[in-house]
Amino acid sequence: MAARSAELAFAVPQVIAHRMMQLDRKEFHTMGAEKFVAFGQSWNAMVMQSMIENQRLALSMAQSFWFPWLAPRSSAARQLTNAALGIAGAGMAPVHRRAVANAKRLRKRRLRSVR
Repeated sequence: MAARSAELAFAVPQVIAHRMMQLDRKEFHTMGAEKFVAFGQSWNAMVMQSMIENQRLALSMAQSFWFPWLAPRSSAARQLTNAALGIAGAGMAPVHRRAVANAKRLRKRRLRSVR
């Protein structure tokens, strides 16, 4: 997740700079549409990951109830931390994917226009 955050931190300013330099109506329309799509994909990914994490936590609780002699793999705090990181990572993935793809696309477009 740290690597994705770093890539996102470098890609977003590049995309904003390219788009502000162009002031192209088509590019601004594309930007707006992408934001709506990425927002929906992020929420969907976070909901799905929340359901998965809830099932994992429920399974862990059931195992500790039905098999108390088995040592727990990790503490409840660690499980909750991992669940929160998984949900945040799932929500960030679509935004990361779009921003990095846009940075690459706009970089290529700029290189073609410079030549």
